[in-house]
Amino acid sequence: MKNQEAINWMEFKEQLLAHPQLDLQFQYAENKWVDASYHITEIKQAPITSVDCGGKMNSWTEIIVQLWEPVGQQQERAMQVEKALSIIGLVEKTLPLNPLATVKIEFGNSDFDTRQMYPNQVIAEGNNLIVDLRPDTVQCKAIERGGSCGTTDTGEECCAPATVKPKIELKNLAVATECCTPGGGCC
Repeated sequence: MKNQEAINWMEFKEQLLAHPQLDLQFQYAENKWVDASYHITEIKQAPITSVDCGGKMNSWTEIIVQLWEPVGQQQERAMQVEKALSIIGLVEKTLPLNPLATVKIEFGNSDFDTRQMYPNQVIAEGNNLIVDLRPDTVQCKAIERGGSCGTTDTGEECCAPATVKPKIELKNLAVATECCTPGGGCC
């Protein structure tokens, strides 16, 4: 999988370990923040196996950290990084997480449809460790390899060279009057 903003689990966790006493904040859009009352509800490890439109098999692993924002609950400060690390520790006792897996944060609320986003940057600023999130983008792996995908300008062909089938001329032999005679076309 290719994505410029993607960081792996080991890099993400190292950022957390470097700042255990800071408050962990998530920014999901410009000037939009996950409410400080959020919970880390689960951490998923998802092995992905796919075949792209060029016919090539691809595989990678994603670690998805799910955040939940409880309705009506208000807090002034978000959880400290140290608490997030203790949740990660509980998960890793049961599920060894792939250090090279791509990290995604899953979040949604009543104003923002649930989606998985990449940590674009992790920034220590004042008392906060800010995880700046950016949406995933769709990509065409076949085109990135120099292959083709999709359709031509005329709307023909998909992902591979078109094979031209020969046209076969069909004759109705039941009505042919000169069947099996020289020049009749059936012999």
